[in-house]
Amino acid sequence: MGQITENTRQEVKDTVFQFFSEECEVDIQSLHEGTDIINDINGDSLMFLELIEIFKKKYNLNIELKIIGKYAVKHPVRTLGELINTQMLIIEHENDILDLEK
Repeated sequence: MGQITENTRQEVKDTVFQFFSEECEVDIQSLHEGTDIINDINGDSLMFLELIEIFKKKYNLNIELKIIGKYAVKHPVRTLGELINTQMLIIEHENDILDLEK
């Protein structure tokens, strides 16, 4: 499981904002945690998968995409803030993320 530090959330937020700024060609200053990924900046679910791969490498995560998919069905991500929170759970719990529901 990934090491969670005080800086982890800020690193994740910075990475998410930078990624969507570049991919969706929007000014990073216009992004905030309430930004709706699909309706506000025309993002899509494939971008989420790309981000997962970035974070898997950055934090040396061992998580299966099917686990993330199962979690996402019950906990859909609509805003950048929700995406950041979900990513924090993935970093902290990896494949055990589904056990949080028990």
